Amino acid sequence: MQQLDMQIIPAIAPVDAPQGSAVALGFFDGVHLGHRAVISAAVTEARRSGLMPAVFTFELAEGSTLKGGRILSTAQKHARIASLGVRRLMEPPFADFCSLTPEAFVQDILVGCFHAKAVFCGDNFTFGARAAGNVPRLKELCAAAGIRVTVVEMARYRGEVVSSTRIRAALEEGRLPDANAMLGAPYAIDWTVTHGKGVGTSKLGTPTINQNYPAGTLQPCCGVYLTRICIGGTWYPSATGIGPRPTVAEKGAAVSCETYVPGFSGDVYGQRPVLEFHRYLCPVRKFDSLQALSDLITTAAARSRAYFQGLDGHMD
Repeated sequence: MQQLDMQIIPAIAPVDAPQGSAVALGFFDGVHLGHRAVISAAVTEARRSGLMPAVFTFELAEGSTLKGGRILSTAQKHARIASLGVRRLMEPPFADFCSLTPEAFVQDILVGCFHAKAVFCGDNFTFGARAAGNVPRLKELCAAAGIRVTVVEMARYRGEVVSSTRIRAALEEGRLPDANAMLGAPYAIDWTVTHGKGVGTSKLGTPTINQNYPAGTLQPCCGVYLTRICIGGTWYPSATGIGPRPTVAEKGAAVSCETYVPGFSGDVYGQRPVLEFHRYLCPVRKFDSLQALSDLITTAAARSRAYFQGLDGHMD
């Protein structure tokens, strides 16, 4: 995983920002276009005013979600937030602050921890126990504390507000271009590589990298995808299948996520390579023979190589 130029504070604690900070507020579960607009506004203000660019978010218990499966792993969320220029990220467990009153949230966290001079949020932001605080209440409390509040306009895609709910629906329906456009970056996973059944190596001649989805995470539409994978700092075109492997597995088998990387050989078990999804190719189906399945895998891999060669500099 890439080294982050961002301090992650996993608890409610003082932030090293003696000059004061500009803080973006939100869960930021997908770090999508709307989230990026809020965070980027805080970073821009921090640079303009000599403040520390910061984010306050929170971590849910493993397997827990708010409105649906997690779109990004915690590591991916951190990497995408850091890429926007954030230097301080406070991310306490949700249980550690969810009982705070709106007044305590502003005084204990924004004033006491961040020394906030400016805060940024979307117009649907809520805070405090049982979401008792809304944007007007935030403005009122922050004004009393000498903190400027900026409400960032909601981002839109094809005329509708960008939301994690819309992104989940696009991924579940195989509308990858829509999902990636709303995310502002390719949908990606970085799950740990595990051992599979060995069918790709022993029977198909196409060994695969297995990164199966943990509980509580969003699983995209089953099918074959054109992907690229970063192993040891190098990007490789690849083809990924998500599904129950109907040709080689028993009926009712668990869904797997397997990636064929042509030209790559090496032991990646236990590693967490980043796998980006760029195009949905076709649904998963049962083939009459292993050769037909092998042909699909190699064809998908060839299409992936051609696709990324056409991207030119975007492969960097």
